Amino acid sequence: MSYLRISSMTLAVAAAISLIGCGQKEEPKPAPAPAPVAAPVPPPKPEVTVRLGHVAPLTGPQAHLGKDNENGARMAIDELNAQGLEIGGAKVKFDLVAEDDQADPKQGTIVAQKLVDAKVNGVIGHLNSGTTIPASKIYFDAGIPQISGSATNPKYTQQGFTTAFRVMANDVQQGKVLGEFAAHQMGGKKIAIIDDRTAYGQGLADEFEKAILAAGGKIATREFTNDKATDFAAILTKIKSKKVDVVFYGGMDAQGGPMAKQMKSLGVKAKFLTGDGGCTPEFIKLAGEASEGQFCSLPGVPLDQMPGGKAFGDAFTAKYGQIQLYAPYVYDAVMVMVDSMKRANSVESAKFLPEIGKSDYQGVSAKVQFDDKGDLKGGAISMYQVKDGKWEYRETIGGSPAEMVKEAVKDAAAAVKDAAVATGEAAKDAVKGAAMEGAKAAADVAKGAADATKSAAEATKAAVEKK
Repeated sequence: MSYLRISSMTLAVAAAISLIGCGQKEEPKPAPAPAPVAAPVPPPKPEVTVRLGHVAPLTGPQAHLGKDNENGARMAIDELNAQGLEIGGAKVKFDLVAEDDQADPKQGTIVAQKLVDAKVNGVIGHLNSGTTIPASKIYFDAGIPQISGSATNPKYTQQGFTTAFRVMANDVQQGKVLGEFAAHQMGGKKIAIIDDRTAYGQGLADEFEKAILAAGGKIATREFTNDKATDFAAILTKIKSKKVDVVFYGGMDAQGGPMAKQMKSLGVKAKFLTGDGGCTPEFIKLAGEASEGQFCSLPGVPLDQMPGGKAFGDAFTAKYGQIQLYAPYVYDAVMVMVDSMKRANSVESAKFLPEIGKSDYQGVSAKVQFDDKGDLKGGAISMYQVKDGKWEYRETIGGSPAEMVKEAVKDAAAAVKDAAVATGEAAKDAVKGAAMEGAKAAADVAKGAADATKSAAEATKAAVEKK
């Protein structure tokens, strides 16, 4: 094969390849898919810890009551934390700062200052009036809201402190009911009074004495002990000689129980009556058989009559055991304070404090509304008697729905009567006034007629003389 022929073939193949290449277009490669754009991650919501102080005696003879109060507060705190609340745009975690004031006024002021220094947002407590009252000045000076679920001495809310509130009736209300009950339903003609010289015990005894005297009763003797005493033989022997019908004790169950027991052993025949401080299962335990038939009072209504009483009682006893006394009220105190934070949309003390006084909160124990002093409006007082080793409910005076309706009807009837009297007096005055006005008008007419007659006579005389 010649070189020329090979070259020609090579050129032909090259030309063919060139023609084939020119006749086809290369498909464009698809562009790579764009990388997925990640959605913007919202910044996590800020978290804030709200510290609520709680103060009660956690050691000493009243420790069972103090722990009961603390458990009421803890139950509320646990429920609130489970709700995952947001206030002021932040997730809120509540923390209970529990302190022991040993039911001692001096220790009460020490732990109050400790809570202020810890910058708590609010305080629940104290349990005793004797510690609550001096501590309230410290909280007021620091601008920290304070709600007590058990301190009943009237002075607590009469000091003019805008930070002080309570969610149960005070001793003015309780002492009046106790005094009237002793005089009218216990047949108390001659009554002995003992108090423990604390702000609570003495204050309640003072109000009780006022009510007895107002009801026509007689105070045969008034004695005192202290909140650490256990032997009351000397006092009770003196009372026995007075042959009284009723012995009233202003104080707590730690003294009330042994006192009732010693009354029986000494042969004191009088009935025993005490206030809320002794209205506990512990009183029955300490008094033993001597507790049977004795009486006590307790602000509020029985647990099974409270708006949320049954549910609270079931949950509380499952978690902590038997309720001693004030746990439902302390639970409500926490909830009222936090409700005020929600309405203010702030956990800062200065911002939610004004909202506490405007509360209209349906609590476990009652509808919580405060008057201008910080006292619970429409506080009820219930009476109990020990029957078969248990406190048995007798009646509620004031504050209960039935009692409120009864009082409303009574007030309405009185208003109608007053209106009728006022209307009658007004009508009488109107008739009298009309008569007086009529007489005056008649006199004026008569005087005018007389003047006209006189003028006519004078005119006639003048005319005759002229002629």
